[in-house]
Amino acid sequence: MLRKTILIFALGAFSLTATACNTVKGLGRDITSVGEAGDKATR
Repeated sequence: MLRKTILIFALGAFSLTATACNTVKGLGRDITSVGEAGDKATR
């Protein structure tokens, strides 16, 4: 019973971590594209 509980908790934590990583990566891309658009606008 304890092993199943730990396994479920570990899988849940891994899923949340993987989702957060993708979100941060997407945010980084958005910030980069805004910076590039600002560069193009000031040229």
